[in-house]
Amino acid sequence: MDIERLHFAPDGLIPNNPELPFVCYRAALDVAGRAPEQCIIHHFAANGWGDAWINGIYPFQHYHTTAHEVLGIAKGRVLVQFGGPSGPHLEVAAGDVVLIPAGVGHCRLDMSSDLSVVGAYPEGQSADLRRDNASDFRGAAERIAKVGLPRLDPVTGAPFTVAP
Repeated sequence: MDIERLHFAPDGLIPNNPELPFVCYRAALDVAGRAPEQCIIHHFAANGWGDAWINGIYPFQHYHTTAHEVLGIAKGRVLVQFGGPSGPHLEVAAGDVVLIPAGVGHCRLDMSSDLSVVGAYPEGQSADLRRDNASDFRGAAERIAKVGLPRLDPVTGAPFTVAP
C-alpha cells in the first residue's frame, strides 16, 4: 500500500484544514469479492468509522465542517479535485481510500460508469454539507477547529496520529 499525504491552504471559499493532512491510501483494500461495498463498510466499522453510505462523490466543490470523512472506492474509478478550485486532480480507483479532514474541499470531475463509493465518519461525528460560498465559509474555521481527532486510522486500525 502506498500512502500520499497532502496539506492544503485555504483556497478562496474552501477553508481546508491547517492542522491535518489529506491522506490517499493506494491499493489499500481488497475489493475483488462479490460485495466490495459491504467489505469496506465492515472494514471501516471495525476501525471505529461508521454512519456509512454507498453512493458517489458530488460534482461540485464542497466540504464538511463537523466531521472528517473517509471514502473507499469499491468499484470503478473517479477523478476528484481536492483542496478547492486550485487544488490537484487525483484519480482514485477500486481499492483506494482517501481520508478527507474536516474543511478539505472535494469535487468530482469525472468517473467511470461503474463507480461505487463507500463513505464513513469517525464515531461520534456526522457531516454537514458546505459549499464554496460566503455564507457557508463564514464561521467554518471555528467549526473545523472543534472537530476531534478520530480514535483509529480507518484503513490500518492503528491509533490515529497526525503524521507529517
